[in-house]
Amino acid sequence: MYSLGFDIGSSSIKASVLDVESGKVLAAGYYPKEEMIISSPKQGFAEQDPETWWEYAKLLLMKLIEENNVDGKKIKAIGISYQMHGLVLVDKNYKVLRPSIIWCDSRAVEIGSEAFFSLGEQFCLRNLLNSPGNFTASKLAWVKKNEPEIFSKVYKFMLPGDFIAMKLTGEISTTLSGLSEGIFWDFAKNKISDEILEHYGIPNSFVPYVHPTFSVQGRVTKSAAEELGISTDAVVSYRAGDQPNNAFSLNVLNAGEVAATAGTSGVVYGVIDQVNYDELSRVNPFAHLNHSQDKISLGVLLCINGTGIQNSWLRKNFASTLSYDEINQLASKISIGSDGVSVLPFGNGAERVLQNKNIGSQISGLDFNRHTPAHVFRAAQEGIVFSFKYGVDIMKEMGLNINVIRAGKGNMFLSEIFRNTLANITGASIELYETDGAQGAARGAAVGSGQYKSFNEAFASLKKLEIIQPNAKLISETESAYSNWLNNLEKALQ
Repeated sequence: MYSLGFDIGSSSIKASVLDVESGKVLAAGYYPKEEMIISSPKQGFAEQDPETWWEYAKLLLMKLIEENNVDGKKIKAIGISYQMHGLVLVDKNYKVLRPSIIWCDSRAVEIGSEAFFSLGEQFCLRNLLNSPGNFTASKLAWVKKNEPEIFSKVYKFMLPGDFIAMKLTGEISTTLSGLSEGIFWDFAKNKISDEILEHYGIPNSFVPYVHPTFSVQGRVTKSAAEELGISTDAVVSYRAGDQPNNAFSLNVLNAGEVAATAGTSGVVYGVIDQVNYDELSRVNPFAHLNHSQDKISLGVLLCINGTGIQNSWLRKNFASTLSYDEINQLASKISIGSDGVSVLPFGNGAERVLQNKNIGSQISGLDFNRHTPAHVFRAAQEGIVFSFKYGVDIMKEMGLNINVIRAGKGNMFLSEIFRNTLANITGASIELYETDGAQGAARGAAVGSGQYKSFNEAFASLKKLEIIQPNAKLISETESAYSNWLNNLEKALQ
């Protein structure tokens, strides 16, 4: 039997077909080859048509089945990973009412800030673990305020993954983890937050039915099965936001385990086993995939906007003839601390970890007589790692004790400087794996459908590529470089 994983991103749709028995990925790919369009009708707006996600998912799967000679009738379980914090609205006929307001849309910031003040900071942090911020609930409140005609037609709200599940099964539902990321869940009362719904004027009837993350959440309809070329016996049995799912794909389920990504933006996602929050809401706790009333499991999310995009900008503007490998080789010849050069990697908008301040990227300590582009290249990578360290220290105050950091071997983790610096400054071992979000969703679906009887069985075939241990001889130098970087950050924040 096979399991299928979809990863519904804002740039592309990814998919993997997994042979459950062998644990081997039979087919994997993404569509379209060019990044999907994000519409921005006004400054700060970011929208996509949900129907486009569905059309691309169908095209991709049919392409993978054909090109890899996969028997689609053997696909019995489907898992869905999706871009977090988005909003999809449908009417009673399950028709989309407006484009999805996606994760990077900032139109609801003021609405969320007002709710934080009106409901009370202590209530929001104690019960919701976050400010309502610019999350899904606040985006729905924006629609109510600014598009009352559309709001009057709403039957249900959904997150992006819920929409794909609806297209597959003909049923509308969500998960506790999904409601948590939308800031609809009250952790003190273990229920949907009446206060949020009442404050925003959202009828309780808009809330979808709630399924466990790992469970049979609906059978694929005959029409969807025929369109996709899969079995009519297939079920949707897993769904999760992209960051919790990325953690799951790396087998990060227990307290003290951490998943990290470092693409355009960077994320550190650590698991804690106590309900807690950051007083300044600089990092965001959500219900992890295995959270329940009987077992506390929260994923604390740190996001740094300016990660790989900074590396890309430097290459494009200062080293366009060089590959990333060649840039890394130049940077590796520079000593730890980059001979006093320090880079703050915050040039991609306001950073939540800095209390939503936008301080821009800054280069400090340049000496025109001593420093070369190689010094800046190394300092840029160190700056990204140090921004991770800054956020991780906040997470530690919430009860995170880091034992291991797991990541896919891609993007910034291809750089030896990046991963060694991260190990040395956090004191954690770095484990690199061959996996991605679509593969994680396929494994989750196999667990939810009962094809895998345990998480251990699901990850028995997960391929570990490399382990990087902290180098005791270099920790002191790395800490000194971080101290210099932190001083520059504090000056920039004044």
